[in-house]
Amino acid sequence: MSTAEQQPESTTGTTSDALLGPADIRELAAVLGVRPTKQKGQNFVIDANTVRRIVRTAEVRPDDVVVEVGPGLGSLTLALLEAADRVTAVEIDDVLAAALPATIEARMPERKDRFALVHSDAMLVEELPGPAPTALVANLPYNVAVPVLLTMLDRFPTIERTLVMVQAEVADRLAAKPGNKVYGVPSVKANWYADVKRAGSIGRNVFWPAPNVDSGLVSLVRRAEPIKTTASKAEVFAVVDAAFAQRRKTLRAALAGWAGSAARAEQALVAAGVSPQARGESLTVEEFAAIAEHKPAAERPAL
Repeated sequence: MSTAEQQPESTTGTTSDALLGPADIRELAAVLGVRPTKQKGQNFVIDANTVRRIVRTAEVRPDDVVVEVGPGLGSLTLALLEAADRVTAVEIDDVLAAALPATIEARMPERKDRFALVHSDAMLVEELPGPAPTALVANLPYNVAVPVLLTMLDRFPTIERTLVMVQAEVADRLAAKPGNKVYGVPSVKANWYADVKRAGSIGRNVFWPAPNVDSGLVSLVRRAEPIKTTASKAEVFAVVDAAFAQRRKTLRAALAGWAGSAARAEQALVAAGVSPQARGESLTVEEFAAIAEHKPAAERPAL
């Protein structure tokens, strides 16, 4: 990471009065009695230029219907409302969920009718109000970032573009390519849905409280065509999970439990055109799909 990338976004320059600054965030938190906790992964963005940068990087368009997970006090929500047609925010915290509509009405009254709140755990949301979402933009807590991201992409196939801010280490894993030492389950599963890439770095000082780690932006553009395979997503993901559960082992050994034996794993690998001596970290999502297609039929017990 370059020195320039590590610098916090400037809090000077032209920013709308509607967006939240450091004093606004702290005042809101004090009024609500909110104290950010590590348990909930709460680190509120306090810099207006940072949220504007996120919206630009996400390429939010005037006709977009954006879903935001974990809006917190509304920093990013307001910036999204400036740029998108509609914004739906999913918030699990009772106090934050109750306060957000009032913040929108007070600071951006002309857009309040284009905002909707879903008070729920994002992992449990199966439908959203209003038009189908076209984009997902969110600042995700590191401890739930990957499952929330994959769940949203799976349940809402109309989401074409995604930009998430996550812990830098998680960003690296999501965007890793085959052969990279951090390439693993999140990398493969995210790539099942989308073309994934790192889209920038965010310093610590734009958050309150400042986290102990840097953050990264990850861009995901949904595949124009799904992976061509006769295997289901569940079948492909089962191979991925098995391959990385013992990532130091060859695929012949790592997939033995999945296939029923090492010999049957080798049979599937050879049929898929994959070396039995390869390791999961070297395979593309398409190769995992090919292995899933060739899983040997279960042996019938002897009578």
